[in-house]
Amino acid sequence: MQTVTELREHCLSKRGTTEDFPFGFETLVLRVRGKIFALTDITKDPISVNLKCNPERSIKLREEHPDHILPGWHMNKRHWNTVLLDGTLPETLIQELIDHSYTLVVRCLPKQDREDLGMLVPAQIVSD
Repeated sequence: MQTVTELREHCLSKRGTTEDFPFGFETLVLRVRGKIFALTDITKDPISVNLKCNPERSIKLREEHPDHILPGWHMNKRHWNTVLLDGTLPETLIQELIDHSYTLVVRCLPKQDREDLGMLVPAQIVSD
C-alpha cells in the first residue's frame, strides 16, 4: 500500500467509515461514527498515515520498524503511530494496523453503535 487511493479503498471497506477534510484540502480524515481512526496528508510523497494503536504494541512496533513506524505526528504519541507507506513495510502489516486502529475506535463507541456495525465485543476489552 503506497498510494492514497489504496489507503482510502482499504479504510472505506470498513463498515461505517466516512471521509472528510476538516483540517484543509490536504488532510484526509477517515472516521467511524464520527471518530477518527486514520488520517493522512494527501500531498506528501511518500505518504504516511496516522493510526491509533494499543500503547504497548506501539512501543514494540516502533522498536521493530524505527524508520517506518514513528510516534504519531500531531497526535497523542502514546496512542497513535505515524506509519510511512513507502513500500518497505509488508502490505499485510499495514492492513492489519489499519484494521487494529478501526477496531480500537469501534470498541470505544456506545453499545448501540457497536451493534449497528456488527462489533459485538465489550467496550473495555482492547487487545492487540
